[in-house]
Amino acid sequence: MQIRLERAQDTDAIRALIEEAFVPVEHSDGSEPRIVDQLRRDGDLTLSLVADDGGTIVGHIAFSPVSAGRAMTGWFGLGPVSVAPHRQGEGIGRALIEAGLAALRERGAAGCALLGDPALYSRFGFASGALTYQGLPPEYIQHLTLDGSAAPHGELTYAPAFG
Repeated sequence: MQIRLERAQDTDAIRALIEEAFVPVEHSDGSEPRIVDQLRRDGDLTLSLVADDGGTIVGHIAFSPVSAGRAMTGWFGLGPVSVAPHRQGEGIGRALIEAGLAALRERGAAGCALLGDPALYSRFGFASGALTYQGLPPEYIQHLTLDGSAAPHGELTYAPAFG
């Protein structure tokens, strides 16, 4: 399996994968494929990686710009991250997250933020802090500083594709 940048010819497979991966997710409204398509159209899909297993896309991760109250230059939101249901539990999601964070570091990113389960994302160094998001419990708003700068404060704002 290879983690690589998405290619133009991957978009249909990525959309199908995201749809399949989020069907069983309790808190999903099914908008994830639309969000990724819109990020791509708007030029806000900063980093899009796929897990390619012999020509079959079995995983995908997206990163897009975020801000919080004030300018957060160089901060990116992680998500959605998708793994084919029949391949979950094989470490594909972990490989995508690690590769994505490494790529952000290489590009000089200041940090990464996400909305997600602290038990899952803390293993990558994410922690809750002074970020808020639309009434969500604070422990689910995670951040990871990549360049040693101060952690952000304020209401987390995603790219317009997130609605």
